[in-house]
Amino acid sequence: MTHSRREFFAASGGLMAAGLWSAEGATAVPPPLPESWTMRELKTDVLVAGGGLAGVCAALAAARNGASVVLVQDRSRLGGNSSSEIRMHVCGANQTKELTRWRETGIIEELKLTESAVNRQRSFEIWDLILYDKVISEPNITLLLDTAVVDAEVADGKITRITAASPMLAERYPIEARYFIDCTGDAALAALAGARCMRGREARDQYGESLAPEAADQKTMGNSLLFQARKHDTPMPFRPPTWARKFTEEDFKHRSIRSWEYGYWWIEWGGELDTIKDNRRIRHELLRILMGVWDYIKNSGQHPESEHWALEWVGMLPGKRESRRIVGEHVMVQRELEAAELYPDRVAYGGWPMDDHPPGGMDARDQPPCQQIHFKQPYSIPLRSLYSADLANLFMAGRNLSASHVALTSTRVMATCSTLGQVVGTAAAFCAQQSLLPKDVAGDRARMAQLQQLLLRNDQSLLGVPNEDPDDLARKARVSCSHQTDAGAAEQVIDGWNRDIGDGKTHQWQAALADGEPWLRLDWDQPQTIRQLQFTFDTALHRRLFLSGEDGAYNAQTRGPQPETVADYVVEILTNDAWREVARETDNHLRRVVHSFDPVAVSGLRLRVLKTQGDPLVRVFEVRCYQ
Repeated sequence: MTHSRREFFAASGGLMAAGLWSAEGATAVPPPLPESWTMRELKTDVLVAGGGLAGVCAALAAARNGASVVLVQDRSRLGGNSSSEIRMHVCGANQTKELTRWRETGIIEELKLTESAVNRQRSFEIWDLILYDKVISEPNITLLLDTAVVDAEVADGKITRITAASPMLAERYPIEARYFIDCTGDAALAALAGARCMRGREARDQYGESLAPEAADQKTMGNSLLFQARKHDTPMPFRPPTWARKFTEEDFKHRSIRSWEYGYWWIEWGGELDTIKDNRRIRHELLRILMGVWDYIKNSGQHPESEHWALEWVGMLPGKRESRRIVGEHVMVQRELEAAELYPDRVAYGGWPMDDHPPGGMDARDQPPCQQIHFKQPYSIPLRSLYSADLANLFMAGRNLSASHVALTSTRVMATCSTLGQVVGTAAAFCAQQSLLPKDVAGDRARMAQLQQLLLRNDQSLLGVPNEDPDDLARKARVSCSHQTDAGAAEQVIDGWNRDIGDGKTHQWQAALADGEPWLRLDWDQPQTIRQLQFTFDTALHRRLFLSGEDGAYNAQTRGPQPETVADYVVEILTNDAWREVARETDNHLRRVVHSFDPVAVSGLRLRVLKTQGDPLVRVFEVRCYQ
């Protein structure tokens, strides 16, 4: 049976957001898109809806693994809550002192390292540009900005086609795809297609969650608006608009005003409403609150040192924490996160605290703005929570994953969501190559192992899963080096682990630059045909790294290329008893670097390191070689 899901438009807000129809007097089925609009039909392997960090990572992962991708984003820029429109921190597992070593790797690490290296001016617009550059530079991706998914067609339990619309261009796009990925945050595509979704807080006894309320409700965490301010040479008076809220010292007894260059995450409101349908009302109330907070800072007399400060930027797009979640084959719950259960189909990890916010936000002035329960170790995330239980070819990544409200309070942060995007993008490409459905992979141990090894190859860290890739020729080699430290034996570059996992070992080759030019060598008894080399360097995963407008958070970081990273090096291969250079890199700042060349039979490989980004030790986690 084939059907269109236009009746879900009201739930998704898709057409209303695009200004194509009004909810007032609307029937269940809205009118069709204007026939005068240009129609561009597209066909692709993977359709990604939503261009936040989860969507960007999903699109890049699918494309880099050979799939054709269409990425649909309803804004003019990528990045979602991290973009210059909202400017929230890209937080993850390592934001807490208990899990400092667990910064996320893979595509989100590539993006963070790139931003840190090139964005010396500390500009959120440059972050937007970095994301745009990464996406449009990938030939397998078709990017549709200022475009919303407005319709979905379903047949035999699968999505067959969606329609996207761009009022700015007066264009509509019927798009056929084999696999669909919902990274909208609001589960907009899933709702259009009729997939079951969850909203609000489950009752305590539904999943046995001690942090859940006694009775279920439709309340969520609220939205936030940030601001940025700058100090001037002369006094900068502020007169609030007439509609600004008024606050007193009593309103801030649980909310600290320490500095004012970056605003406050606790300017939050709307969790007692529908954060999708009531977004316009929520935004206005947040602006009232923001203006009132700034009025208090400037005019209450409690902060005279703010005299020379003035607002420089005010967010107009609320940053969402929670709305709808898609029901997957597995629903993650509190006890699983606390037990750090290692799912057999684990594909990512989280570690941000269970961080719940009162739905009333600033109206709940007698409550702390958040309640945080910290973890002592990271927890795994299963593939079964990243595809729909109802629609066989629908993946999801981001805050709309299959999790209870309590579990979502941890999984929702952007660095975690980014890794989920990389997972589903990789899984979609993997499924496309073998004509599989997501459940065919999650339920099959051999296929699941293949996917896990593919994720590891692309630098997605997995808990307790080492490199056992049978195609990695480096695992068969003998390893030697010019010199090494006591903790950094050369053999560790093929020990299966490419990061600190907390077992007391470095899992990397270390050599002092001062002791002469360090080199690392791999040799095989029989010549191996190689066309691709992959290095994993140390980028200081034990430190925090993210763009921030907050002086304290920004100045506490090591910005620019990370000093531990190998910067300049030469790669040589041994063929016919002679060394030949095949790659040379200058000023590298990335953790994972891949070099490809025409296939050649080699008996040896040598990495000569000429320079790091400042550290006296050369540090190499892993070497991989592929035919």
